[in-house]
Amino acid sequence: MNKTIYLAGGCFWCTEAIFQRIIGVSEVVPGYIDGFIKNPVYREVSLGKTGHTETISIKYNLSEVSLVELLLIFFNTHDPTTLNKQGNDTGTQYRSGVYYTDLEQYKVINQVINQLEKESVFNSPIVTEVKKATPFYKAEEDHINYYTQNSDQSYCTYVIDPKIKKLQKYFSKYIDIKK
Repeated sequence: MNKTIYLAGGCFWCTEAIFQRIIGVSEVVPGYIDGFIKNPVYREVSLGKTGHTETISIKYNLSEVSLVELLLIFFNTHDPTTLNKQGNDTGTQYRSGVYYTDLEQYKVINQVINQLEKESVFNSPIVTEVKKATPFYKAEEDHINYYTQNSDQSYCTYVIDPKIKKLQKYFSKYIDIKK
């Protein structure tokens, strides 16, 4: 069974690069969600003028990967404890968020967050917002598949490469070696 969920963990180039590699994920699309204007564009979103956050839409197959597994990867490949900030990226457009499409997802998201908090996985409380998905707007073409097409660019080298290494170290069983 195929499902869709939206994840925001800072720059969408980072989250796209992580989830493109996961078994059971059939599609990852960077874009914008949870803002107050229709059809936002990158230059407006990146300035924090639209209320949107940089997000990825993920289509996944429940027979190959669970939402719990996807969420554990998500929470452990970005910092869910910083409000409106990931690394040097600062502003509401870089907030941590999970945007669900059905009630079952909502329940699972809250269970995972509660378990991470109970186990004190992070040194600070999780501030990831959990909301019902609002309209998602696909990012411009030059943002799609960004890491794969620009892996030698300095942002990719210094910010995304360490996330990929962390994924390989802690979540190798979820990586699709064909991707």
